[in-house]
Amino acid sequence: MVGQKQSRKERRPKIAVRTCIACRDVGYKRSLIRIVRTPVGILVDPSGKKPGRGAYLHERSDCWQRAIRATQLIGRALKTEVSTADVERLATFATALNPAVLDGE
Repeated sequence: MVGQKQSRKERRPKIAVRTCIACRDVGYKRSLIRIVRTPVGILVDPSGKKPGRGAYLHERSDCWQRAIRATQLIGRALKTEVSTADVERLATFATALNPAVLDGE
């Protein structure tokens, strides 16, 4: 049956992939954590459904360390200026995610 189109039942669903802004590795959307630009500032969006421009980070401590230290990565991805309050908010989430994030381990 070469050349025939697949029926709707045979088609595989598309799985969304995104790129981590820190390490530039591609991963499944569900395995990454979304941060989003809002009028209030930059927030972590674990559900991935908040409105606004978003960017993605792996759950790994090295990705969070790099993003927090090099705020231009976040600013460029979200097309905004990153305030110290935004950095503190992200660092708080990162330490709750993995306490070794800010220790440099």
